[in-house]
Amino acid sequence: MLALETLLEESIAHHGHKCPGQVLGVRMAKLGCTMLDIEKPKESKKLIVYVEIDRCVTDAILAVTGCKLGRRTLKYIDLGKVAATFLNLENGDAFRIVAKDDSRERAWRYVDADTDKKTAQLIAYKIMPDRELFNVMRVHVDVKPQDMPGHPIARVKCELCHEGVNDRREVIVEEKVLCASCAKGAYYLVQDTIETRA
Repeated sequence: MLALETLLEESIAHHGHKCPGQVLGVRMAKLGCTMLDIEKPKESKKLIVYVEIDRCVTDAILAVTGCKLGRRTLKYIDLGKVAATFLNLENGDAFRIVAKDDSRERAWRYVDADTDKKTAQLIAYKIMPDRELFNVMRVHVDVKPQDMPGHPIARVKCELCHEGVNDRREVIVEEKVLCASCAKGAYYLVQDTIETRA
């Protein structure tokens, strides 16, 4: 595994700015991969990471591990928690790592009293022991075939909107095959359908 500073530089280049979340995410990814004995995560075909927040930490985890939504090796579970689960597909080992809320306060032990909050966290998060930053638990993750990396295993068409649905994400309602949006309501409201010129 590359050194913390090298991984942090890669993460910042990917994310666009330096912040405490980047340091936490890099540390979290390093710890998760180390616990799974995956030394070169970007070259690994056996790593899947489940992230629980759409914040800076997730960009750092992506930068360190090389896991991506489009490759189905990065899974986003919207729980709003600074947490991630690292899974080794080869042997089923998995560890969920959660940032401790009190690590912000503990950061002050590692810096001078006149340091501003952001700088204090940037400095402290690099040097604090893992046990002061994270709670770690061994977990089991049951990865269904439709959630595995690779080509889609199934594709159907919604009987209402006629859009395609991959990987068994369809819903059966009164014997009709529907997409989740038609069955449960969409996050968007269609205002108009536009013809493209090209």
